[in-house]
Amino acid sequence: MSDDVLLDRYDLRLLALLQADAAKSVMQMAAEVNLSQNACWRRIKRLEEAGFILKRVALLDPNKLQAGVTVFVSIRSPDHSDQWLADFTAAVEKMPQVVEFYRMSGDVDYLLKVQVADIASYDLVYKNLIRQVRLPDVSSAFAMEELKHTTEVPLPQPNYHGETR
Repeated sequence: MSDDVLLDRYDLRLLALLQADAAKSVMQMAAEVNLSQNACWRRIKRLEEAGFILKRVALLDPNKLQAGVTVFVSIRSPDHSDQWLADFTAAVEKMPQVVEFYRMSGDVDYLLKVQVADIASYDLVYKNLIRQVRLPDVSSAFAMEELKHTTEVPLPQPNYHGETR
């Protein structure tokens, strides 16, 4: 559906503003992009309906919530059947500590990003996971320092007409 929507410089600016701070009022965003409030609201609604805006959330401080340790877990699958993947996915989806979950190309089959309080907390997550699914090849790497983290998706640049697809 979003493939049919042309984005102009106003849409792109609104998307940038929403990514930076979705709590801004329509009035504030309208002023920043030089649109009326109604035009701004209509554009945001159109962007939501077209699927460009998936949802609006609050970003929380993991350190204040005892989830400040980031662990990247690389997994090589012992089995590439649909059933194994369904079982593995179901196990991972039940674990709130797993905040990201990817199927990969290359040497690693799956990559998990886990947020926990400490190493002992990660060990509990690990033990819970291997109880549910056979995982003979698991490697964990603890992030020592976060050097960059953003939730903002890079936006396309408008063409010479001021639009993008």
